[in-house]
Amino acid sequence: MSGRHLSRSIVVQSLCEWDFKNKDKNMLKEIIEHNLARFSHELEARKFIYSLVDGIISNLDKIDPIIEKAAPEWPIEQITIVDRNVLRLGVYELLFGDPKEVPPKVAINEAIELAKTFGGESSSRFINGVLGTIYRGIEETKKITF
Repeated sequence: MSGRHLSRSIVVQSLCEWDFKNKDKNMLKEIIEHNLARFSHELEARKFIYSLVDGIISNLDKIDPIIEKAAPEWPIEQITIVDRNVLRLGVYELLFGDPKEVPPKVAINEAIELAKTFGGESSSRFINGVLGTIYRGIEETKKITF
């Protein structure tokens, strides 16, 4: 497993645990540190993980409505905890990340692979559909000229 993929796995696991524990921000660092101790000791991974988690949490009020708009039959709290947090990571990387560092198709593929690993039988298709809808929206916006 590549370093970045493992880091994203730690991010998803940490976000799921945080989400399950009623999104207590005071517990987030402890959760991440626990997962880092279990799965990774690399300094570079630590920076990447905290960068992703901090970005997701600070943009959560923007990310969740985007997910709900792309999956209108699924209010955010009705999406399984794993799928919800894989989507949060994918949306963050698509919309708020550096596309030169993580191209959109890589962000989508990583999310799909995480869904296959941690989600249910149809999770990868659901993640692909939602992120694909968001990505197509980004591409359509780029075509509009003023």
